[in-house]
Amino acid sequence: MSGRFTIRVTHIVVCLVTLPILLQGCGTDRNSSTTNTGGEPPCADREFRAVWVATVNNIDWPDKPGLTSAEQQREARIILDSAAALGLNAVVLQVRPQCDAIYPSAIEPWSCFLTGEEGKAPDSLYDPLAFWIEEAHNRGLELHAWFNPYRAHLAHCGAMTDSCVVRKHPGFVRRLPDSTYWLDPGDPAVQEYSWRVVMDVVRRYDIDGVQFDDYFYPYGDGSFPDDTTWQIYRNAGGARTRNDWRRENINSLVRHVYAGIKAEKRHVKFGLSPFGIWRPGFPRSIAGFDQYNNLYADARLWLNEGWVDYWSPQLYWPTTQIPQSYPVLLGWWEKENTHHRHLWPGLFTSRLASAGGLQELTSEIMVERGFVPEAPGHIHFSMRAFLRDSSLLMSGLRHGPYRRQALVPPSPWLGDNAPETPHIAVQPDSATVSVSWSVPDSAEIFRWVVYVHYGTSWDYLIFNRHDGGTTLQRERIVESHVRRQDTLDVTQTPVEHLRAIEVSAIDRLGNESAHVSWSLTPQP
Repeated sequence: MSGRFTIRVTHIVVCLVTLPILLQGCGTDRNSSTTNTGGEPPCADREFRAVWVATVNNIDWPDKPGLTSAEQQREARIILDSAAALGLNAVVLQVRPQCDAIYPSAIEPWSCFLTGEEGKAPDSLYDPLAFWIEEAHNRGLELHAWFNPYRAHLAHCGAMTDSCVVRKHPGFVRRLPDSTYWLDPGDPAVQEYSWRVVMDVVRRYDIDGVQFDDYFYPYGDGSFPDDTTWQIYRNAGGARTRNDWRRENINSLVRHVYAGIKAEKRHVKFGLSPFGIWRPGFPRSIAGFDQYNNLYADARLWLNEGWVDYWSPQLYWPTTQIPQSYPVLLGWWEKENTHHRHLWPGLFTSRLASAGGLQELTSEIMVERGFVPEAPGHIHFSMRAFLRDSSLLMSGLRHGPYRRQALVPPSPWLGDNAPETPHIAVQPDSATVSVSWSVPDSAEIFRWVVYVHYGTSWDYLIFNRHDGGTTLQRERIVESHVRRQDTLDVTQTPVEHLRAIEVSAIDRLGNESAHVSWSLTPQP
Protein backbone atom coordinates (compact mmCIF):
# COMPACT_ATOMS: atom_id res chain seq x y z
CA MET A 1 0.00 0.00 0.00
CA SER A 2 1.62 3.24 -1.07
CA GLY A 3 1.34 6.43 0.96
CA ARG A 4 0.24 6.82 4.55
CA PHE A 5 -3.25 6.54 5.99
CA THR A 6 -4.51 7.33 9.44
CA ILE A 7 -7.43 4.99 10.11
CA ARG A 8 -10.03 5.15 12.85
CA VAL A 9 -13.05 2.87 12.84
CA THR A 10 -16.26 4.76 13.49
CA HIS A 11 -19.95 3.99 13.35
CA ILE A 12 -21.08 7.64 13.32
CA VAL A 13 -23.27 8.72 10.43
CA VAL A 14 -23.47 12.49 10.35
CA CYS A 15 -24.01 14.12 6.99
CA LEU A 16 -23.70 13.64 3.29
CA VAL A 17 -21.24 15.75 1.34
CA THR A 18 -22.74 15.19 -2.07
CA LEU A 19 -25.29 12.84 -3.57
CA PRO A 20 -23.80 9.40 -4.16
CA ILE A 21 -22.84 8.21 -7.61
CA LEU A 22 -23.41 4.52 -8.33
CA LEU A 23 -20.64 2.82 -10.28
CA GLN A 24 -20.24 -0.70 -11.61
CA GLY A 25 -18.45 -3.19 -9.40
CA CYS A 26 -15.17 -4.90 -10.15
CA GLY A 27 -15.28 -7.41 -12.95
CA THR A 28 -13.20 -8.64 -15.83
CA ASP A 29 -13.67 -5.33 -17.65
CA ARG A 30 -12.38 -3.26 -14.74
CA ASN A 31 -8.76 -2.24 -14.29
CA SER A 32 -7.08 -4.97 -12.24
CA SER A 33 -4.06 -2.92 -11.28
CA THR A 34 -3.80 -2.24 -7.57
CA THR A 35 -2.41 1.28 -7.85
CA ASN A 36 -4.02 3.11 -10.71
CA THR A 37 -3.24 6.58 -12.01
CA GLY A 38 -6.33 6.72 -14.19
CA GLY A 39 -9.88 7.83 -13.58
CA GLU A 40 -11.57 4.70 -12.22
CA PRO A 41 -10.34 2.81 -9.16
CA PRO A 42 -8.58 -0.54 -9.36
CA CYS A 43 -10.13 -3.79 -8.28
CA ALA A 44 -8.91 -5.12 -4.95
CA ASP A 45 -6.43 -7.97 -5.26
CA ARG A 46 -7.90 -11.47 -5.24
CA GLU A 47 -6.00 -14.41 -3.78
CA PHE A 48 -6.87 -17.27 -1.45
CA ARG A 49 -4.26 -17.05 1.31
CA ALA A 50 -4.84 -19.83 3.81
CA VAL A 51 -3.07 -21.88 6.45
CA TRP A 52 -3.73 -25.34 7.82
CA VAL A 53 -4.18 -25.57 11.59
CA ALA A 54 -3.61 -29.22 12.51
CA THR A 55 -5.01 -30.67 15.73
CA VAL A 56 -3.75 -34.24 15.25
CA ASN A 57 -0.81 -34.87 17.58
CA ASN A 58 -1.21 -31.23 18.69
CA ILE A 59 0.84 -30.06 15.72
CA ASP A 60 -0.63 -26.54 15.78
CA TRP A 61 -3.50 -26.32 18.26
CA PRO A 62 -3.88 -26.77 21.10
CA ASP A 63 -0.20 -26.72 21.99
CA LYS A 64 -0.76 -29.78 24.18
CA PRO A 65 -3.78 -31.80 25.30
CA GLY A 66 -5.57 -30.99 28.50
CA LEU A 67 -5.26 -27.20 28.48
CA THR A 68 -8.08 -25.29 30.13
CA SER A 69 -10.75 -23.77 27.92
CA ALA A 70 -9.33 -20.29 28.60
CA GLU A 71 -5.85 -21.45 27.54
CA GLN A 72 -7.22 -23.04 24.38
CA GLN A 73 -9.05 -19.85 23.51
CA ARG A 74 -5.98 -17.72 24.16
CA GLU A 75 -3.90 -19.90 21.82
CA ALA A 76 -6.63 -19.78 19.15
CA ARG A 77 -6.71 -15.98 19.30
CA ILE A 78 -2.93 -15.83 18.91
CA ILE A 79 -3.16 -18.02 15.81
CA LEU A 80 -5.97 -15.95 14.30
CA ASP A 81 -4.34 -12.63 15.12
CA SER A 82 -1.10 -13.85 13.54
CA ALA A 83 -2.92 -15.06 10.43
CA ALA A 84 -4.74 -11.74 10.01
CA ALA A 85 -1.55 -9.73 10.63
CA LEU A 86 0.26 -11.77 7.99
CA GLY A 87 -2.38 -10.94 5.40
CA LEU A 88 -4.09 -14.33 5.19
CA ASN A 89 -7.83 -14.53 4.54
CA ALA A 90 -8.66 -18.15 5.47
CA VAL A 91 -7.88 -20.80 8.07
CA VAL A 92 -8.36 -24.54 7.47
CA LEU A 93 -8.96 -26.05 10.91
CA GLN A 94 -8.75 -29.81 11.50
CA VAL A 95 -12.03 -30.62 13.22
CA ARG A 96 -11.87 -34.43 12.89
CA PRO A 97 -8.27 -35.66 13.27
CA GLN A 98 -9.56 -39.25 13.51
CA CYS A 99 -13.01 -40.54 14.39
CA ASP A 100 -13.37 -37.86 17.05
CA ALA A 101 -14.37 -34.21 17.23
CA ILE A 102 -13.18 -30.86 18.52
CA TYR A 103 -16.84 -29.84 18.84
CA PRO A 104 -19.83 -31.35 20.68
CA SER A 105 -21.07 -34.25 18.59
CA ALA A 106 -23.75 -36.88 19.04
CA ILE A 107 -21.89 -39.10 16.55
CA GLU A 108 -18.27 -39.11 17.72
CA PRO A 109 -16.43 -38.46 21.01
CA TRP A 110 -14.48 -35.40 22.07
CA SER A 111 -10.92 -35.60 20.76
CA CYS A 112 -8.11 -36.74 23.03
CA PHE A 113 -5.91 -34.11 21.37
CA LEU A 114 -8.19 -31.46 22.82
CA THR A 115 -8.73 -32.59 26.40
CA GLY A 116 -6.18 -35.36 26.87
CA GLU A 117 -8.84 -38.05 27.17
CA GLU A 118 -11.10 -39.42 24.47
CA GLY A 119 -14.71 -38.49 25.15
CA LYS A 120 -13.86 -35.90 27.80
CA ALA A 121 -15.44 -32.46 27.25
CA PRO A 122 -13.55 -29.17 27.77
CA ASP A 123 -13.58 -27.93 31.34
CA SER A 124 -16.09 -25.12 30.78
CA LEU A 125 -17.99 -27.05 28.10
CA TYR A 126 -17.50 -24.39 25.43
CA ASP A 127 -17.84 -25.19 21.74
CA PRO A 128 -14.35 -24.84 20.23
CA LEU A 129 -15.55 -24.93 16.62
CA ALA A 130 -18.18 -22.24 17.16
CA PHE A 131 -15.52 -20.17 18.93
CA TRP A 132 -13.07 -20.53 16.06
CA ILE A 133 -15.71 -19.60 13.47
CA GLU A 134 -16.82 -16.45 15.26
CA GLU A 135 -13.30 -15.28 16.03
CA ALA A 136 -12.10 -16.00 12.48
CA HIS A 137 -15.02 -14.17 10.85
CA ASN A 138 -14.48 -11.17 13.10
CA ARG A 139 -10.98 -10.91 11.63
CA GLY A 140 -12.05 -11.28 8.02
CA LEU A 141 -10.88 -14.90 7.83
CA GLU A 142 -12.87 -17.72 6.27
CA LEU A 143 -13.02 -20.88 8.39
CA HIS A 144 -12.87 -24.20 6.55
CA ALA A 145 -13.50 -27.44 8.45
CA TRP A 146 -10.88 -30.09 7.69
CA PHE A 147 -11.89 -33.76 8.08
CA ASN A 148 -9.92 -36.96 7.92
CA PRO A 149 -12.56 -39.27 6.41
CA TYR A 150 -11.22 -42.73 7.32
CA ARG A 151 -8.67 -42.66 10.14
CA ALA A 152 -10.37 -44.31 13.12
CA HIS A 153 -7.90 -44.44 16.02
CA LEU A 154 -4.18 -43.80 16.37
CA ALA A 155 -2.16 -46.16 18.50
CA HIS A 156 -0.54 -43.38 20.54
CA CYS A 157 -3.76 -41.49 21.26
CA GLY A 158 -4.20 -42.78 24.80
CA ALA A 159 -6.66 -45.23 26.27
CA MET A 160 -9.53 -46.31 24.06
CA THR A 161 -12.93 -45.64 25.65
CA ASP A 162 -16.39 -47.03 25.03
CA SER A 163 -17.18 -43.91 22.96
CA CYS A 164 -14.50 -44.84 20.40
CA VAL A 165 -15.74 -46.02 17.01
CA VAL A 166 -13.63 -49.17 17.42
CA ARG A 167 -15.91 -50.25 20.27
CA LYS A 168 -19.17 -48.63 19.16
CA HIS A 169 -18.98 -49.94 15.59
CA PRO A 170 -16.39 -52.75 15.53
CA GLY A 171 -17.61 -53.91 12.14
CA PHE A 172 -16.60 -50.57 10.58
CA VAL A 173 -12.91 -50.78 11.40
CA ARG A 174 -9.81 -52.77 10.49
CA ARG A 175 -6.65 -53.06 12.58
CA LEU A 176 -3.43 -52.27 10.73
CA PRO A 177 0.05 -53.74 11.41
CA ASP A 178 1.12 -50.53 13.20
CA SER A 179 -1.77 -51.00 15.68
CA THR A 180 -3.80 -48.11 14.30
CA TYR A 181 -7.41 -48.61 13.27
CA TRP A 182 -8.90 -47.58 9.93
CA LEU A 183 -12.45 -47.38 8.69
CA ASP A 184 -13.06 -49.80 5.84
CA PRO A 185 -14.04 -47.74 2.77
CA GLY A 186 -15.55 -50.85 1.19
CA ASP A 187 -18.39 -50.96 3.70
CA PRO A 188 -21.39 -48.87 2.52
CA ALA A 189 -22.27 -48.23 6.17
CA VAL A 190 -18.85 -46.59 6.63
CA GLN A 191 -19.49 -44.31 3.67
CA GLU A 192 -22.78 -43.25 5.22
CA TYR A 193 -21.14 -42.81 8.62
CA SER A 194 -18.44 -40.42 7.39
CA TRP A 195 -20.98 -38.57 5.25
CA ARG A 196 -23.20 -38.02 8.31
CA VAL A 197 -20.26 -36.63 10.28
CA VAL A 198 -19.52 -34.06 7.58
CA MET A 199 -23.13 -33.10 7.04
CA ASP A 200 -23.70 -32.70 10.78
CA VAL A 201 -21.07 -29.95 10.82
CA VAL A 202 -22.35 -28.36 7.61
CA ARG A 203 -25.87 -28.14 9.03
CA ARG A 204 -24.98 -26.90 12.52
CA TYR A 205 -22.08 -24.53 11.91
CA ASP A 206 -21.52 -21.39 9.86
CA ILE A 207 -18.40 -22.72 8.14
CA ASP A 208 -17.15 -21.43 4.80
CA GLY A 209 -15.76 -24.70 3.51
CA VAL A 210 -15.21 -28.42 4.03
CA GLN A 211 -11.89 -30.02 3.17
CA PHE A 212 -10.55 -33.58 2.95
CA ASP A 213 -6.81 -34.23 3.19
CA ASP A 214 -4.74 -36.91 1.42
CA TYR A 215 -5.56 -39.89 3.68
CA PHE A 216 -7.98 -42.31 1.99
CA TYR A 217 -6.80 -45.89 2.14
CA PRO A 218 -3.75 -45.72 4.44
CA TYR A 219 -0.26 -44.93 3.17
CA GLY A 220 1.81 -48.04 2.54
CA ASP A 221 2.21 -50.68 -0.13
CA GLY A 222 -1.49 -50.76 -1.06
CA SER A 223 -2.43 -53.75 1.07
CA PHE A 224 -5.52 -53.42 3.28
CA PRO A 225 -7.39 -56.06 5.36
CA ASP A 226 -10.71 -55.79 3.52
CA ASP A 227 -11.27 -59.46 2.56
CA THR A 228 -14.70 -59.43 4.21
CA THR A 229 -16.16 -56.45 2.34
CA TRP A 230 -14.46 -57.49 -0.90
CA GLN A 231 -16.11 -60.91 -0.72
CA ILE A 232 -19.51 -59.35 0.03
CA TYR A 233 -19.08 -57.19 -3.08
CA ARG A 234 -18.12 -60.18 -5.22
CA ASN A 235 -20.98 -62.33 -3.88
CA ALA A 236 -23.40 -59.55 -4.83
CA GLY A 237 -22.23 -59.76 -8.44
CA GLY A 238 -19.61 -56.99 -8.41
CA ALA A 239 -17.47 -57.15 -11.55
CA ARG A 240 -14.73 -54.59 -10.88
CA THR A 241 -11.18 -55.61 -10.13
CA ARG A 242 -10.23 -55.28 -6.49
CA ASN A 243 -8.20 -52.11 -7.07
CA ASP A 244 -10.94 -50.53 -9.19
CA TRP A 245 -13.47 -51.44 -6.50
CA ARG A 246 -11.34 -49.74 -3.88
CA ARG A 247 -11.04 -46.62 -6.01
CA GLU A 248 -14.78 -46.55 -6.59
CA ASN A 249 -15.35 -46.73 -2.82
CA ILE A 250 -13.43 -43.45 -2.46
CA ASN A 251 -15.07 -41.95 -5.55
CA SER A 252 -18.46 -42.67 -4.06
CA LEU A 253 -17.76 -40.78 -0.83
CA VAL A 254 -16.26 -37.75 -2.62
CA ARG A 255 -19.23 -37.56 -5.00
CA HIS A 256 -21.74 -38.04 -2.18
CA VAL A 257 -20.17 -35.41 0.08
CA TYR A 258 -20.04 -32.81 -2.68
CA ALA A 259 -23.70 -33.37 -3.57
CA GLY A 260 -24.75 -33.30 0.09
CA ILE A 261 -23.00 -30.01 0.82
CA LYS A 262 -24.51 -28.34 -2.24
CA ALA A 263 -28.00 -29.56 -1.35
CA GLU A 264 -27.70 -28.22 2.20
CA LYS A 265 -25.68 -24.99 1.85
CA ARG A 266 -24.61 -24.23 -1.68
CA HIS A 267 -22.22 -21.46 -0.62
CA VAL A 268 -20.07 -23.82 1.49
CA LYS A 269 -17.05 -24.70 -0.63
CA PHE A 270 -15.75 -28.26 -0.82
CA GLY A 271 -12.01 -28.63 -1.21
CA LEU A 272 -9.68 -31.57 -1.56
CA SER A 273 -5.97 -31.67 -0.78
CA PRO A 274 -4.65 -34.91 -2.30
CA PHE A 275 -1.06 -36.08 -2.57
CA GLY A 276 0.55 -33.84 -5.19
CA ILE A 277 1.34 -36.56 -7.76
CA TRP A 278 -1.57 -38.34 -9.42
CA ARG A 279 0.64 -41.10 -10.86
CA PRO A 280 4.35 -41.32 -11.69
CA GLY A 281 4.91 -40.36 -15.32
CA PHE A 282 2.11 -37.76 -15.34
CA PRO A 283 3.64 -35.63 -16.71
CA ARG A 284 6.52 -37.65 -18.09
CA SER A 285 9.34 -36.23 -15.97
CA ILE A 286 7.55 -36.90 -12.68
CA ALA A 287 8.52 -39.76 -10.35
CA GLY A 288 7.35 -40.65 -6.87
CA PHE A 289 4.58 -42.24 -4.84
CA ASP A 290 1.59 -43.65 -6.74
CA GLN A 291 -1.56 -42.59 -4.89
CA TYR A 292 -3.73 -44.15 -7.60
CA ASN A 293 -2.47 -47.67 -6.79
CA ASN A 294 -1.58 -47.24 -3.10
CA LEU A 295 -4.15 -44.88 -1.60
CA TYR A 296 -6.70 -45.87 -4.28
CA ALA A 297 -7.32 -42.16 -4.82
CA ASP A 298 -8.23 -41.32 -8.41
CA ALA A 299 -7.63 -37.64 -7.72
CA ARG A 300 -7.58 -36.65 -11.38
CA LEU A 301 -11.09 -38.06 -11.82
CA TRP A 302 -12.49 -35.92 -8.97
CA LEU A 303 -11.06 -32.78 -10.52
CA ASN A 304 -12.11 -33.75 -14.05
CA GLU A 305 -15.67 -34.40 -12.84
CA GLY A 306 -15.92 -31.09 -10.97
CA TRP A 307 -16.70 -32.73 -7.60
CA VAL A 308 -14.81 -29.95 -5.84
CA ASP A 309 -14.92 -26.18 -5.57
CA TYR A 310 -11.22 -25.85 -4.93
CA TRP A 311 -8.27 -28.14 -5.49
CA SER A 312 -5.20 -28.05 -3.24
CA PRO A 313 -2.73 -30.75 -4.26
CA GLN A 314 0.10 -31.00 -1.77
CA LEU A 315 2.95 -29.70 -3.94
CA TYR A 316 5.54 -29.95 -1.21
CA TRP A 317 8.61 -29.96 -3.46
CA PRO A 318 10.95 -27.15 -4.57
CA THR A 319 10.71 -25.48 -7.94
CA THR A 320 14.03 -27.03 -9.05
CA GLN A 321 13.51 -30.63 -7.83
CA ILE A 322 13.13 -32.17 -11.27
CA PRO A 323 11.48 -35.55 -10.41
CA GLN A 324 8.78 -33.74 -8.37
CA SER A 325 9.01 -30.24 -9.84
CA TYR A 326 6.55 -27.79 -8.29
CA PRO A 327 5.90 -25.77 -11.49
CA VAL A 328 5.69 -28.88 -13.69
CA LEU A 329 3.12 -30.52 -11.40
CA LEU A 330 1.15 -27.29 -11.00
CA GLY A 331 1.01 -26.87 -14.77
CA TRP A 332 -0.18 -30.47 -15.18
CA TRP A 333 -2.97 -30.05 -12.63
CA GLU A 334 -4.04 -26.81 -14.29
CA LYS A 335 -4.47 -28.65 -17.62
CA GLU A 336 -6.57 -31.27 -15.85
CA ASN A 337 -8.82 -28.59 -14.34
CA THR A 338 -11.47 -28.95 -17.04
CA HIS A 339 -14.26 -27.42 -14.92
CA HIS A 340 -12.13 -24.40 -14.03
CA ARG A 341 -12.39 -24.88 -10.29
CA HIS A 342 -10.06 -22.99 -8.01
CA LEU A 343 -6.50 -24.35 -8.08
CA TRP A 344 -4.90 -23.44 -4.73
CA PRO A 345 -1.89 -25.72 -4.09
CA GLY A 346 -0.60 -26.72 -0.67
CA LEU A 347 2.89 -25.42 0.19
CA PHE A 348 5.20 -27.06 2.73
CA THR A 349 5.99 -23.80 4.50
CA SER A 350 7.21 -25.58 7.64
CA ARG A 351 10.32 -26.66 5.72
CA LEU A 352 11.13 -23.14 4.59
CA ALA A 353 11.86 -21.15 7.77
CA SER A 354 15.18 -19.75 6.50
CA ALA A 355 16.39 -17.01 4.17
CA GLY A 356 16.74 -19.50 1.32
CA GLY A 357 13.39 -21.01 2.25
CA LEU A 358 11.69 -17.62 2.12
CA GLN A 359 13.07 -17.08 -1.38
CA GLU A 360 11.78 -20.51 -2.45
CA LEU A 361 8.38 -19.85 -0.88
CA THR A 362 8.10 -16.50 -2.64
CA SER A 363 9.04 -18.15 -5.93
CA GLU A 364 6.33 -20.79 -5.46
CA ILE A 365 3.70 -18.12 -4.76
CA MET A 366 4.74 -16.11 -7.82
CA VAL A 367 4.75 -19.21 -10.04
CA GLU A 368 1.24 -20.05 -8.88
CA ARG A 369 0.07 -16.51 -9.64
CA GLY A 370 1.39 -16.94 -13.16
CA PHE A 371 -0.49 -20.19 -13.75
CA VAL A 372 -3.78 -18.96 -12.26
CA PRO A 373 -3.74 -15.16 -12.72
CA GLU A 374 -7.49 -14.57 -12.36
CA ALA A 375 -8.06 -16.44 -9.08
CA PRO A 376 -4.74 -17.42 -7.48
CA GLY A 377 -4.32 -18.97 -4.06
CA HIS A 378 -2.42 -21.41 -1.88
CA ILE A 379 -2.45 -23.01 1.59
CA HIS A 380 0.52 -23.13 3.97
CA PHE A 381 1.34 -26.21 5.98
CA SER A 382 1.20 -25.41 8.74
CA MET A 383 0.55 -22.61 11.25
CA ARG A 384 3.46 -23.75 13.42
CA ALA A 385 5.82 -22.32 10.80
CA PHE A 386 4.52 -18.86 11.64
CA LEU A 387 4.42 -19.37 15.41
CA ARG A 388 7.98 -20.57 15.99
CA ASP A 389 10.60 -17.87 15.42
CA SER A 390 8.26 -16.50 12.78
CA SER A 391 9.77 -13.06 12.21
CA LEU A 392 11.63 -14.05 9.04
CA LEU A 393 8.66 -15.67 7.29
CA MET A 394 6.10 -13.20 8.62
CA SER A 395 8.11 -10.15 7.64
CA GLY A 396 9.24 -11.61 4.34
CA LEU A 397 5.71 -12.43 3.21
CA ARG A 398 4.10 -9.30 4.65
CA HIS A 399 6.54 -7.01 2.87
CA GLY A 400 6.81 -9.21 -0.20
CA PRO A 401 3.97 -11.13 -1.90
CA TYR A 402 1.46 -10.12 0.83
CA ARG A 403 2.25 -6.40 0.91
CA ARG A 404 -1.28 -5.68 -0.27
CA GLN A 405 -4.47 -7.03 1.25
CA ALA A 406 -6.45 -9.54 -0.80
CA LEU A 407 -10.01 -10.79 -0.99
CA VAL A 408 -10.89 -14.46 -1.50
CA PRO A 409 -11.66 -15.00 -5.22
CA PRO A 410 -15.36 -15.48 -6.04
CA SER A 411 -16.81 -18.87 -7.02
CA PRO A 412 -19.32 -17.95 -9.75
CA TRP A 413 -20.57 -21.53 -10.23
CA LEU A 414 -21.91 -21.37 -6.65
CA GLY A 415 -23.62 -18.02 -7.11
CA ASP A 416 -22.72 -14.71 -8.70
CA ASN A 417 -25.41 -12.30 -7.51
CA ALA A 418 -23.78 -9.12 -6.31
CA PRO A 419 -24.73 -7.90 -2.83
CA GLU A 420 -26.69 -4.71 -2.29
CA THR A 421 -24.84 -1.46 -2.85
CA PRO A 422 -23.89 0.18 0.45
CA HIS A 423 -25.24 3.50 1.71
CA ILE A 424 -22.53 5.96 2.66
CA ALA A 425 -22.46 8.99 4.92
CA VAL A 426 -19.50 11.35 5.11
CA GLN A 427 -18.37 13.84 7.72
CA PRO A 428 -15.49 16.15 6.72
CA ASP A 429 -13.49 18.51 8.83
CA SER A 430 -10.42 20.58 8.11
CA ALA A 431 -7.95 17.69 8.37
CA THR A 432 -9.92 14.47 7.95
CA VAL A 433 -12.87 12.89 6.21
CA SER A 434 -14.85 10.25 8.11
CA VAL A 435 -16.93 7.86 6.05
CA SER A 436 -19.41 5.29 7.35
CA TRP A 437 -21.28 2.60 5.43
CA SER A 438 -24.17 0.20 5.84
CA VAL A 439 -26.65 -1.99 3.98
CA PRO A 440 -30.20 -2.79 5.12
CA ASP A 441 -29.39 -6.50 5.50
CA SER A 442 -25.80 -6.99 6.61
CA ALA A 443 -26.09 -10.72 7.43
CA GLU A 444 -24.47 -11.84 4.19
CA ILE A 445 -21.79 -9.14 4.05
CA PHE A 446 -18.37 -10.49 4.95
CA ARG A 447 -16.01 -7.64 4.09
CA TRP A 448 -16.00 -4.04 2.85
CA VAL A 449 -13.62 -2.31 0.45
CA VAL A 450 -12.85 1.40 0.58
CA TYR A 451 -11.14 2.76 -2.52
CA VAL A 452 -9.35 6.08 -2.04
CA HIS A 453 -8.12 8.53 -4.67
CA TYR A 454 -5.18 10.70 -3.62
CA GLY A 455 -3.62 13.01 -6.19
CA THR A 456 -3.28 10.92 -9.32
CA SER A 457 -3.43 7.42 -7.83
CA TRP A 458 -5.95 4.99 -6.34
CA ASP A 459 -5.46 2.58 -3.47
CA TYR A 460 -7.82 0.48 -1.37
CA LEU A 461 -8.39 -0.67 2.20
CA ILE A 462 -10.26 -3.85 3.20
CA PHE A 463 -12.42 -3.91 6.35
CA ASN A 464 -14.17 -6.73 8.19
CA ARG A 465 -17.85 -7.48 8.57
CA HIS A 466 -18.50 -5.50 11.78
CA ASP A 467 -16.49 -2.46 10.75
CA GLY A 468 -18.81 0.45 10.06
CA GLY A 469 -16.51 3.19 8.91
CA THR A 470 -13.08 4.76 8.79
CA THR A 471 -11.40 8.16 8.92
CA LEU A 472 -8.99 9.28 6.21
CA GLN A 473 -6.55 12.17 6.22
CA ARG A 474 -7.35 14.89 3.68
CA GLU A 475 -3.67 15.03 2.78
CA ARG A 476 -0.89 12.50 2.58
CA ILE A 477 2.80 12.99 2.10
CA VAL A 478 4.48 11.08 -0.69
CA GLU A 479 8.22 10.89 -0.21
CA SER A 480 10.32 11.11 -3.35
CA HIS A 481 13.88 9.80 -3.27
CA VAL A 482 16.95 10.20 -5.39
CA ARG A 483 20.16 8.16 -5.23
CA ARG A 484 23.30 10.13 -4.52
CA GLN A 485 26.38 7.98 -4.66
CA ASP A 486 25.67 5.17 -2.13
CA THR A 487 22.78 6.74 -0.25
CA LEU A 488 19.11 7.45 -0.78
CA ASP A 489 18.21 11.04 0.10
CA VAL A 490 14.73 12.47 0.47
CA THR A 491 14.65 15.34 -1.99
CA GLN A 492 11.04 16.44 -1.68
CA THR A 493 7.84 15.57 0.14
CA PRO A 494 4.95 16.52 -2.09
CA VAL A 495 1.46 16.57 -0.64
CA GLU A 496 -1.41 14.74 -2.34
CA HIS A 497 -5.01 15.66 -1.59
CA LEU A 498 -7.87 13.22 -1.11
CA ARG A 499 -10.07 13.54 -4.19
CA ALA A 500 -12.62 10.71 -4.04
CA ILE A 501 -13.83 7.71 -2.08
CA GLU A 502 -15.63 4.60 -3.30
CA VAL A 503 -17.09 1.86 -1.12
CA SER A 504 -18.27 -1.65 -2.00
CA ALA A 505 -19.60 -4.66 -0.08
CA ILE A 506 -18.32 -8.24 -0.41
CA ASP A 507 -20.56 -11.23 0.30
CA ARG A 508 -19.71 -14.70 1.61
CA LEU A 509 -18.95 -15.98 -1.90
CA GLY A 510 -16.59 -13.11 -2.67
CA ASN A 511 -19.03 -11.28 -4.95
CA GLU A 512 -18.57 -7.51 -4.94
CA SER A 513 -21.37 -4.95 -5.05
CA ALA A 514 -21.49 -1.93 -7.29
CA HIS A 515 -19.38 0.90 -5.95
CA VAL A 516 -20.88 4.02 -4.45
CA SER A 517 -18.72 7.10 -4.87
CA TRP A 518 -18.26 10.54 -3.31
CA SER A 519 -16.11 13.24 -4.83
CA LEU A 520 -14.41 15.43 -2.27
CA THR A 521 -13.10 18.93 -2.74
CA PRO A 522 -9.53 19.27 -1.44
CA GLN A 523 -8.85 21.91 1.17
CA PRO A 524 -6.74 24.82 -0.09
